[in-house]
Amino acid sequence: MQGMSLVSADFEDGDYLPQAHVLSAEFGFGCEGGNRSPQLSWSNAPEGTESFTVTCFDPDAPTGSGFWHWVVVNIPADVTELPQNAGGPDGVGMPDGAIQTRTDFGVPGYGGPCPPQGDHPHRYLFTVHAVSGKLDVTEDTSAAVVGFMLHFQSLDSATLMGLYKH
Repeated sequence: MQGMSLVSADFEDGDYLPQAHVLSAEFGFGCEGGNRSPQLSWSNAPEGTESFTVTCFDPDAPTGSGFWHWVVVNIPADVTELPQNAGGPDGVGMPDGAIQTRTDFGVPGYGGPCPPQGDHPHRYLFTVHAVSGKLDVTEDTSAAVVGFMLHFQSLDSATLMGLYKH
């Protein structure tokens, strides 16, 4: 059986992320992108999938524990796509019932890449998880707690990697 797959209309696996998806100047980290979450679509979810979770994680961040850029939980099982900019603060484009939880920026919603200037290219891992049930979380739940829950409730997952260097 073929496992899950994840694709984007905005970038190919292993490509550099377009400026539209890079962190905007208002965050104060020195980048000047559009801060729009990329379009994502997935397929081949396993039987028993009751919801999806989408995350974006930078394992290369100089924090000792990576950096969570986006966390969306409880996407209904009949949804197989998030449009570009669904992760905006207004939540337009987010499916009914889905919840964006707190990222390492301290707030819910998408925060684009912006590694330290001159650092090596960072990997941004966009992952969709097929989940048994729904996650019992709020908008203020940390990404680490969501990750802990996914460890026990994820049936399958697929990852798409984008790169960025500032």
